[in-house]
Amino acid sequence: QVQLVESGGGLVQPGGSLRLSCAASGLSSRDYAIGWFRQAPGKEREVVACINSRDGSTLYADSVKGRFTISRDNAKNTVYLQMYTPEPEDTAVYYCGMHPRGWGRWVQIAHGYDHWGEGTQVPVSS
Repeated sequence: QVQLVESGGGLVQPGGSLRLSCAASGLSSRDYAIGWFRQAPGKEREVVACINSRDGSTLYADSVKGRFTISRDNAKNTVYLQMYTPEPEDTAVYYCGMHPRGWGRWVQIAHGYDHWGEGTQVPVSS
């Protein structure tokens, strides 16, 4: 049974930094993607960044390119989202998910993910 647990959320000031972690367990496949998504009140869940389990390929939403970095530590089965210079518009609940279909443009779509964590709140405010 795949389990994903997010951590590291909390209040961050604009221009600060924050690192989110997604610890995975129960992974039996070697061909999957881990994605970070976020959902603000009244809005749909949207992709932030994704990483490929096989070769570490990454993709980012345009809104976070150059500010956020997704990375992985295979030894710890953990994927990170480093947030640099967050803005109030980044305020949301951040979720990590596992996509079982490997890598492709589809990993940007939330409904293709079959495992999600509980989410971690990230308010960006001074």
